[in-house]
Amino acid sequence: MVTQREKDFIRYWEANRLRRKKVVRQFLVGIPIGLLFVIPIVINFSSGWYRRAEMEANSPDFNPMVLFVALLLIVGFTAIFYQRHQWDQYEQRYREILARLEKEQSDAASDNTAPNAPKD
Repeated sequence: MVTQREKDFIRYWEANRLRRKKVVRQFLVGIPIGLLFVIPIVINFSSGWYRRAEMEANSPDFNPMVLFVALLLIVGFTAIFYQRHQWDQYEQRYREILARLEKEQSDAASDNTAPNAPKD
């Protein structure tokens, strides 16, 4: 039997599934997750506790734009990947609930149309 919470989820997902599949929305909503990866990297890099990284940062070959672009790529990839994964999970849950609902309806329909068998 499908619970009320599952019926509410079906209504919610039918209304929002196409909107949440857009890449721009996935990126914007997923930015906080991407920042959870990047902020510790920046803190680690700027704290100076790792002397070799500090030596590399102070060398003439170091280009801060490369680090900045890498951090932006980490944020973007993590944000989009996380949101796509979440969308896939919601879509799978939606399809499972719909399949269960269809099965219940077909079982109920077959029970109503089946003739009463004579009892021995």
